Amino acid sequence: MKELSEVLQDWEAVIGLEIHTELTALDTKMFCNCKLSHDDEPNANVCPVCLGLPGALPVPNKRAIESIVKAGLATNCEIQRHSMFYRKHYFYPDMAKNFQTTQGPVAFAMYGHLDLDVTGRGAAERPDCAFGEAEAQSLASASANAEGLSTSMTSTMREGNQRAGHLASYDASSLQMPERREDGSYTVPIRILRIHMEEDAAKMVHVGGAEGRITAAAESLVDYNRCGTPLIELVTEPDLRTPEEARLFMEKLRRIFVTLGISDCSMEKGSMRCDGNVSLRRRGETKLGTKTELKNLNSFKSLHDGLAYEICRQAEVLEEGGIIYQETRHWEPSRKRTVVMRVKETADDYRLFPDPDLAPFDLDDESIDRCRGEIPELPDAKRARFEADFGIKTADAEQIAGDPEFAEFFEAAAAGMAGKEAQTVANLLVNEMIAYLKGAGVSLAESGIAPAQVAALAKLLATDAISSNQAHEVFEAMAQTGDDPNKIVDERGMRQVSDAGALQPIVDEVLANCADQAQQYRDGNQKVIGFLVGQCMKASRGKGNPKLFNELLRTSLS
Repeated sequence: MKELSEVLQDWEAVIGLEIHTELTALDTKMFCNCKLSHDDEPNANVCPVCLGLPGALPVPNKRAIESIVKAGLATNCEIQRHSMFYRKHYFYPDMAKNFQTTQGPVAFAMYGHLDLDVTGRGAAERPDCAFGEAEAQSLASASANAEGLSTSMTSTMREGNQRAGHLASYDASSLQMPERREDGSYTVPIRILRIHMEEDAAKMVHVGGAEGRITAAAESLVDYNRCGTPLIELVTEPDLRTPEEARLFMEKLRRIFVTLGISDCSMEKGSMRCDGNVSLRRRGETKLGTKTELKNLNSFKSLHDGLAYEICRQAEVLEEGGIIYQETRHWEPSRKRTVVMRVKETADDYRLFPDPDLAPFDLDDESIDRCRGEIPELPDAKRARFEADFGIKTADAEQIAGDPEFAEFFEAAAAGMAGKEAQTVANLLVNEMIAYLKGAGVSLAESGIAPAQVAALAKLLATDAISSNQAHEVFEAMAQTGDDPNKIVDERGMRQVSDAGALQPIVDEVLANCADQAQQYRDGNQKVIGFLVGQCMKASRGKGNPKLFNELLRTSLS
């Protein structure tokens, strides 16, 4: 099988995502008052409504609907004033009533977009970042067809017209993707077709078999505690072109939802998961190929690797003259391959129709404006502010801004700082803090580390009072004892000497004792300077400033 980079030279991957997110911040389920918790005893939080018993009537969760309105506003969607709930029928043990309550053609939020910044290795994964001329013409044609449709059309045609208009919702200049910047990065708009509300299914536990799948299980258990959990599904248009773009999109969406406070978005616990749809077409073609769906990708790595494998698999099948079938596939991380789960269902298979137990739902301007007023500063805006106000690197600003707890901690620790000191605070959070929390298995709030302690440690580093290696030792001691970093440094005699007058005699002594290495440097061997700095640090018993030693050595050897 060819490598992904080779495949993408000849084939264009067309990728769309369906991202499912549980609204874990709520207290009760979507259509009943059952407690929303997955940590209780199996089947402890159930009632006639979520079990679908005869005569039980559902009532929509108002806070859940407010959450989806916020999600729509934060992703530039149009909030639909009038929508309905539908019944999606299927026969499987994870839904006792044999149908799932969802939304129909009109969702609460539709026709949005997010701009995706792709940098580094992610940008390199895409061989070209521009739409082909043929694709641009295809989108322009979709727009023209949409404008030409009659105004006296059926509701189904009206939805089709809206969707066609969404296909060309960017002006003509945007039909061609932006050019790559000097560093190879680019920004691409990813359109969102809809964000709709539905209820989650029960949790199936398949006992036996290495993969924990039903086909190899000795028995299957059902826990209906999760059944009826408010779930939102975001569906993108097929605008993604590489597995890395798909991963970055989902990461960005997770940061937005966490900032909104509507979900913990834990992929490990299953509160956020993704289905990926992918098809291939030869470069320059506009006709879409047959797609396959990768189901329940539960990590960013699985999303990237599963799509990458499926792209390469489809290319191999097509190049050998085979046929791609529309089917649902499962990604097996242990074997690094996809396998067939089932032939893809169509909408007709679900026998969708309006739920007779739920009245049509209307949203008024007042409720939408109230939701808009409750939206906090979103990650992109916060990242830009951190860059402007504190002068920290874009990558660090993005990572910190994407976690509300970390962002608040950073602002408290870096208060009154800018430039080198603020960047040092960011470095400590992104490197030392995250590693410590992961190793200790605690949250930032549980760590007991205060912003003032990190600020003090950052000042020690920024003023070269300690080295980066020493900072790691100080951070560990600070986390374990709760002591002030200055106290730890002084008690352990770690404070560096940064007085050139005090260090110059050490440099002179080292150069006198290492005449051969000094001559190698003068002859052009720049690497030997590292050895000489090491000798100076040894002579100073680790208390000399290595940066200053480096400068003094180069000056003395010039």
